[in-house]
Amino acid sequence: MNYRLQQKITRICWVIGLSALAIPFVFPFIWMLSGALKGQADVFSSAALIPATFHWSNFSEVFAYQPFARQYFNSLYIAVLVTGLTLFLSSMAGYALARLRFAGSALVLLLLISALMMPEEVTIVPNFFLMKNLGLMNTHMPLILLPIFGSQGVMATFLMRQYFLALPKELEEAGRMDGLTRFGVYFKVALPLSKPALAAVGIITFLFSWNLFLEPLVFVNDIELFTLPLALANFTDTYGLPLWHLQLAATALAVIPMLIVYILAQRQIVESFALSGVKG
Repeated sequence: MNYRLQQKITRICWVIGLSALAIPFVFPFIWMLSGALKGQADVFSSAALIPATFHWSNFSEVFAYQPFARQYFNSLYIAVLVTGLTLFLSSMAGYALARLRFAGSALVLLLLISALMMPEEVTIVPNFFLMKNLGLMNTHMPLILLPIFGSQGVMATFLMRQYFLALPKELEEAGRMDGLTRFGVYFKVALPLSKPALAAVGIITFLFSWNLFLEPLVFVNDIELFTLPLALANFTDTYGLPLWHLQLAATALAVIPMLIVYILAQRQIVESFALSGVKG
């Protein structure tokens, strides 16, 4: 057997093996699309992935059942705002922890890492009273502030710090010799070189905010202010039982931004995970 044939057979075996491993991950997505096009009675009664009758009206009924367009916009603008502010703050904080030497920097880093060990279920009660005293209940402000200054913001800061530590100091020293200030070095040298880490932080933060459920459940009461996770749980009949065909149709619509974000940034996020642990 020559080398080319052996290499071709190896490649085919890898494709078959990886395709088989992908089935458990892809099948729920296919089943969701199938259920979104079925009637309520056929979602679980029929095992066929291809519906006998395509109920395209499920998607229009989603918007008629509740203000789904408004709720979709709520999730979108909150996720974009949280992602932008997190990138802005975590990049500056990460750079400061990586490059600036000041008294208590190690303690600050330790406290930040300790914050990652606190589950949100533990902090939700004090956060509830804090937002209540600030008069921010039944608004979107808790959904914006808590992810930025909570554990998600801490993780973003730590990831950016690890990436900045891996950058050669010689590049920053060259910038200082050209007359750049510390902020100029950060903005014109370090930040442009950290695009892979920024992409990783951006996609993780966007998905975290997009999928947030507990905080909207606690802080938001008005259906017009609902985000998508709350809206999906609200597709029920008069007895409180799920309307599965509408839930699956709404879920299919809710997945679209996440797929777009990941497809656009998948290479950068893989690169940043590989580079973030180089030095630290």
